Amino acid sequence: MDFASADALAGALKLVGYGLAAIGPGIGIGIVAGSAIEAMARQPEAAGVARTTMFLGIAFTEALALIGFVLFFIA
Repeated sequence: MDFASADALAGALKLVGYGLAAIGPGIGIGIVAGSAIEAMARQPEAAGVARTTMFLGIAFTEALALIGFVLFFIA
């Protein structure tokens, strides 16, 4: 295997690694949103607090995906 094909293989493995790493934050966002909807359905009077907490949870979870995206370019 020459250097060019080894470099192409390394790049392809990085793409696959980032794709697999993006699954975690996707699942996390689904869990956060589902739990917030359930909380709003159980206590409608606390919907504002649940919505704010949901958006913070989604932002922090999405930050993990963005960090993985940046590390994909650095590595």
